[in-house]
Amino acid sequence: MVEAVQDAGVVVTGAGGGIGAALARRFAAEGARVVVNDLDADKAKAVADEIGATAVPGDASGIVAEARAALGGTIDVYCANAGVAFEDGTPGGPLDERSWAVSWDVNVMAHVRAAHDLLPDWLQNGGGRFVSTVSAAGLLTMIGAPSYSVTKHGALAFAEWLSLTYRHRGVKVHAICPQGVRTDMLAATGSAGDLVLQPTAIEPDEVADALFAGMAEDRFLILPHPEVAEYYQARAAHPDKWLGGMNRLQRAWEDSR
Repeated sequence: MVEAVQDAGVVVTGAGGGIGAALARRFAAEGARVVVNDLDADKAKAVADEIGATAVPGDASGIVAEARAALGGTIDVYCANAGVAFEDGTPGGPLDERSWAVSWDVNVMAHVRAAHDLLPDWLQNGGGRFVSTVSAAGLLTMIGAPSYSVTKHGALAFAEWLSLTYRHRGVKVHAICPQGVRTDMLAATGSAGDLVLQPTAIEPDEVADALFAGMAEDRFLILPHPEVAEYYQARAAHPDKWLGGMNRLQRAWEDSR
């Protein structure tokens, strides 16, 4: 058990299902007081009722004040988990500006807005914990999903900035970067996800396990698929070789369609 979680006030966005629900269940099981957020009010309530938590439905960008009040005035851990994914990189397809705008708002700016609302209290009180659900796409990339890949890079960059800027003031930051996870979002990746992510997909509970192991060690980067570390190193050390390998994967995807 992570001792700091006992009786902590925890918010999990996008927690009506998938990774978010798994995180909410795990925090509750470890003794935390949990706020379950989701755009779908019924899903948020169902998970909250199941684990003895409080549902605060709505847009993840603007729920900090309400969630803080529901937790008695203090948020100790904020899990910026809500996210969207589109298969908007179909070969020869049109540019879908809506998917870019929505992806930027949900996958990046919701994190920025939450941190803006959280930091004053955290800096005054000596710290807090910000958990960003990114993706291996934020470390690497994902074929067939340009808006997802680019905004997840942005989410990772923001999490890095938070950590390097505020860690000496007690703010702990974790970036969760799994590959495929068996959730509804995996289905949204379409045929590219079927090719790349499905073969090694894991369960949401395994992501929660990886987070808690990382929190116990105060690790920034949480890799539920450990092999991602090797891919990330190869990408940094030999970018052209890595891009060539990803291009072969792209061509295999195109040939399969």
